Amino acid sequence: VVLTGSNDCLWKTWGFPDGTVFQMGKGHRDVLSGCCFQPSGTRLVTSSRDTTVRIWELSRSECILILRGHSRHVQGCCWHSPWDLVASASMDCTSKIWDVSSERCQHTLRGHKKSVNSVEFLPFSNTVLTSSADKTWSLWDIRTVSRL
Repeated sequence: VVLTGSNDCLWKTWGFPDGTVFQMGKGHRDVLSGCCFQPSGTRLVTSSRDTTVRIWELSRSECILILRGHSRHVQGCCWHSPWDLVASASMDCTSKIWDVSSERCQHTLRGHKKSVNSVEFLPFSNTVLTSSADKTWSLWDIRTVSRL
């Protein structure tokens, strides 16, 4: 299965290699900039230029949570394994760590001078990697919210 997001504000899951669309979700009001499966495969996270991050229940193709807090386009998102955390990267020069269980922003990572273009958790760690239009990347310890 392949997961995509696009300019039509939809996410889709596709069969590979035949290209059959299995599922589709609609809810964002602007371009989808990122999407990622939860490690267990039962949910997904999407990010959009509409400044939101959304959590979707795959079994129903339904948005179950909208995370708001970025002031500009959200460029990307990822899911932490094994914790129920999501990270987002934004043009507002920040990344956020969201606790899905409590439905709240746990940490805001500040330090880049321009748009944060991507974010990724290092597997099975407390470390997140961000990259920015300021031509830098940073490693962050999400327990202390400090750069490594």
